[in-house]
Amino acid sequence: MLDEATEVRVIQASPERCYQLAADVASYPDWTTDLKDATILEVDSEGRPFLVEFRAAAMGRSAAYTLQYDHSEAPSRISWVQTAGDITKRLDGWYTFGAIPDSPDECEVTYHLEVELLVPLPGFVKRRAEGRIIHTALADLQARAEG
Repeated sequence: MLDEATEVRVIQASPERCYQLAADVASYPDWTTDLKDATILEVDSEGRPFLVEFRAAAMGRSAAYTLQYDHSEAPSRISWVQTAGDITKRLDGWYTFGAIPDSPDECEVTYHLEVELLVPLPGFVKRRAEGRIIHTALADLQARAEG
């Protein structure tokens, strides 16, 4: 069963800076809470990450998954779809980076995630995990962008 979650946060950094940080997936293990490794397998024609293999802490174990990135709407949006995963069938999502009128050093960041696990779990467990993933990802991005 597919579950979706979305969270919005205002970050004290320009939309361009927020996009640059989100697009620099090779650096994620340096500043994200649960990510252990990110290996870029392929880049697009502009040298941006296209196919990336991740290893992350997930529900008390290590999870591996591969994401294919789309930068076609950069710098206002970056999206991804899962191409492989050991505990997820689907881990698709996107960030949008919206300018705030009259405030060039602020950005409204929206993070949307769609998750489908290989092994069924009770709904409340999945929702709690999704909420934690999204909240932590935005908190980590905010700390990096504002730090």
